[in-house]
Amino acid sequence: MAASAHEIRPAALELTEQSGGTIAVVWKQPILSGRKLKLRPILPDQCPEPETVHQVVSGDAIVESWQIPCRLNEGRISIAGLDRTLTDVFVRLRTKEGIESTYVLRPASASFALGDPAGSPTGAYLRIGAEHMLFGWDHLLFVLGLLLLTAPRQLLWVITAFTLGHSITLAITALGLFTLPSEPVELLIAVSIFFLAIEVVRKWAGMTSITIRRPWLIALGFGLLHGLGFAGALADIGLPKGEEIWALLLFNLGVEVGQIMFVCLALAVLWLAGKISLNKRKWIEAPALYLVGGLGAFYTLSRIF
Repeated sequence: MAASAHEIRPAALELTEQSGGTIAVVWKQPILSGRKLKLRPILPDQCPEPETVHQVVSGDAIVESWQIPCRLNEGRISIAGLDRTLTDVFVRLRTKEGIESTYVLRPASASFALGDPAGSPTGAYLRIGAEHMLFGWDHLLFVLGLLLLTAPRQLLWVITAFTLGHSITLAITALGLFTLPSEPVELLIAVSIFFLAIEVVRKWAGMTSITIRRPWLIALGFGLLHGLGFAGALADIGLPKGEEIWALLLFNLGVEVGQIMFVCLALAVLWLAGKISLNKRKWIEAPALYLVGGLGAFYTLSRIF
């Protein structure tokens, strides 16, 4: 399940014109199940294939870079294999005069012609934020754990605290004010899920703790961690020049939309169970807790080893 979430992370292609009639190419794509997706940028016909390609692994992405003699004045740019994925690709063109254009390619529209109007890519950030939440299983498991831990009268405050926490670190990280390596962040996010499962078990056993009494505190604290995780998706594509704040706000709004959709769905299931007189603890809450605890433990161990 974690692997399927990574496919939602966007890819990025940067083409920068240089003096002497060459372009520098940087191609970044997400890793799925430990392997790169079968995506390949196709440049205009006048651009030859590279003789050497430098490749590095950076977090959950593979970054390839090369230089070739080429001019970006005509032809089409496309991404082969994009129609078989769920991934968007941000393509940035920089001319030697410093003019920057951004295009967003999707599975249904995987190419564009040089000279086409670029437009503003900021609208795509809303959808990417929502998808990153809805397909980010670790974030969904944490929210599910919060729902199991929190009394109905506290739920609004707890979800608000989680939103505040991840919004703060998302903004700070995306704007380049603070960064952490992805590996410890992903590990701590997994630990946060497993920790919530333990606290739910303790609550059901009649025990208490500061987490059980004031779940908004843990939602705020671990929300700061999850914001660093959300920032990973933005790190892959960056923010559009001159529209950084607007794109960041839209991405964060998309995350909130995805979160609200999931919470509403979970509450609807619980309401429906009450209407048909099901034992919610036995048939819904207990299996959900096993899911949160089991996958939280699995993610923790897999990210350690």
